[in-house]
Amino acid sequence: MGDFNLMLAVVALVVPVLVILVSVYLLVNYQHPDDANQAYLPKAVVVLGLSIAALSILMLPADVANRQACIHAVYSGACDLTLPMKPLWLFIYVADALLVFFVIPFAMFYYEGDLDKTVGERMKSALKWVLCSFLVCGLVLLICYGLLGKVDFTVRHLSSSVINFPSTWPEFTSTKPCLDQTAHECAASTANASSETTWTMHTTFPMYIVALATIAGSVLFTIFGGVGIACLPLSLIFSYIRRPKAVITRSQYIKEATELGKKARELKKAADVLRQEEKSGSKGKKWRKNVKAVEKELLLLEEDVKALDEMYPQGDQAETAWALTVLGYMAKLVLGILGLIVSVAWVAHIFIYLLANPPLSPFLNEFFIQLDDFWGLLGTAAFAFFCFYLLLAVIAGAMMLGLKLVFITIHPMKWGGTLMNSFLFNVALILLSSISVIQFCATAFGYYAQATAAQEIFGHTLQSLRGIRYLYKYNVFQWLFVLLAILTFIYYAATGWKRQKASARFQLSE
Repeated sequence: MGDFNLMLAVVALVVPVLVILVSVYLLVNYQHPDDANQAYLPKAVVVLGLSIAALSILMLPADVANRQACIHAVYSGACDLTLPMKPLWLFIYVADALLVFFVIPFAMFYYEGDLDKTVGERMKSALKWVLCSFLVCGLVLLICYGLLGKVDFTVRHLSSSVINFPSTWPEFTSTKPCLDQTAHECAASTANASSETTWTMHTTFPMYIVALATIAGSVLFTIFGGVGIACLPLSLIFSYIRRPKAVITRSQYIKEATELGKKARELKKAADVLRQEEKSGSKGKKWRKNVKAVEKELLLLEEDVKALDEMYPQGDQAETAWALTVLGYMAKLVLGILGLIVSVAWVAHIFIYLLANPPLSPFLNEFFIQLDDFWGLLGTAAFAFFCFYLLLAVIAGAMMLGLKLVFITIHPMKWGGTLMNSFLFNVALILLSSISVIQFCATAFGYYAQATAAQEIFGHTLQSLRGIRYLYKYNVFQWLFVLLAILTFIYYAATGWKRQKASARFQLSE
C-alpha cells in the first residue's frame, strides 16, 4: 500500500506539469501566424483552459486510483493519507465554470476588440460586457439556488423489536437471515410502501454551480458527442478511402490549380460583397446564411488545395513527402478501425450497463478491473483513454454539425492556422463538455468507480437535485446519445465516403 501511495503522489505531481507542457505545445503549433508574438492574454487563457480540461478528465482515474491506494489497508486511518479528492473536484469545476462563463468571454471580447484602441480601452470594453454577464448570471443563479437548490433523497424508515443477544447463532441460515421468527425476509424487503419518505436538504452553492454547468454541458455533450462518436472513426476511415492513389502529372496539376484559383477569386468576390452588406447594416437571415456558405466553401477549398499538394509533391524531397503521405493515410486507417472498435464498445456498454434495468453485465467495468489486477495502473489508464475518447468525439461532432447547420458557427482547429477566437471557442466547448464527460463516465463506470468522491458528487447529489433529477432517472441523455450515434452512423456510412463538392451558391445582393 505504501508503494502505491508513493506512486500516486509522484503521478499527481508529474501529470499537471506534463499537461501544461502539452497545452503549450498545442498552442504553439496550432496558432495562426498572424497571432505570433501577440495576443498573449488569450493565449494564457487557452493554456489554462486546456490544462483545466485535461486535468478534469484525469481527475476521475485519479479518484479511482486514490480509492485503491487505501482499499486494502489494515488500519482505519489509511485513507487520510491519500489525496483530498472532493475539495479538488469542487475546485476544478468551479474554476471550469468561471473560465467558460467569464474568463473566456472576456478574452474573446478583448481579442476581437477594435485594434485602433489601446490595450487599456480594449480591456475596459471587454470588462463591461463580462460584468454585465456576471451580474445577470449571478442574479439568476442566486434566485435558482434559493428556490431549487435542494436535493430530494428517497429514504425508507425501518424498525424492529429488540431481543437478547444470543450466545449461539443456530437459527440463522441462508434462507432465514433475520431475527423475525415469522418471516423469511428482512424488514427492508417486507416493509410497506408507506415506510418510504423524501428527505430534503439544501445543497452547497459550489455543488449547485457544478450541477447547472453539468446540465448545460450535458446538452452539448449529448448532441455533439452522439454525432461525433460515430463520425470520428468513420471520418478517418473514409479519409483513407478518398486518399490520392498516385502522383499526378504537371499538366494535371496546372489544370487543377487553375480551377482552384478560379474558385478562390469567386469566394473573395462573395466575401467582399458580404462585407459591404455588413457595413450597410443589412445583416439579415439571408446574410448569415451566405456567410455560413462562404465559410463552408472556404474550408472545402482549403481541403482541395491540401489534396492537390499531396498529389503533386514538389521540391528536392518530393519522393519522401509522397511516402510520408502514404504512411499518414495508412495511420488514419489503423486509427479509424481502432476508434470504430472503441465507439462500438461505448454504445454497447451504454445499452448493456446503463439502459438495461437491471444491467445485463458490468462489461467495460469488469474489463478495467481485470486490467488493474494485471497491473495496478493499467485499468486506470484504459479508463482515462475511454473518457478522453468521448471528449474527442464531442469536438468531432461540433465540427461536423458546424458544416451542416446554419445556426452553428464553424471554428475549425487547423495545424498552424487557428486564430485565437476559434481557439477560445473550442476551449470553452471542451471545458463545458468535460464536466458532462466526467458525469457520464462516473455513471457509465459506476461499478468500477464506486466509493469515489466523483460518484458522491455526480452519482448521488446531482441525480437527486430538484428540477433535474428526472432527466437522470429516466436516462434521457443516454437515450438521445445512443439514438444520435446510430442515426449519424447510418447517415455518415451512406454519404461520408464521398468527397464534398463546392456548391458556390450564394444569394448575394446586387
